[in-house]
Amino acid sequence: MATAVEQNAITTTLRSWPERIKAFYSDVRTEMKKVTSPSRKEVQGTTTVVIITVFLFAFYFWVVDLILTKSLDRIFTHH
Repeated sequence: MATAVEQNAITTTLRSWPERIKAFYSDVRTEMKKVTSPSRKEVQGTTTVVIITVFLFAFYFWVVDLILTKSLDRIFTHH
């Protein structure tokens, strides 16, 4: 059975819960007021960077795959 100190701690925690929830939502509301949406130009710029990066990585991995495939083919066909 829980001691009086443990019960008091649980009761205190449960009673402070509504205030903590209110404070949390107040903090969320304050932070959301600071949020701004990017402009169309910013979205286009970052989208362009992402697309170029994806193609560069695809090309890089294609080259690495090609090199590894050729190397392994040579190793296994000569032995």
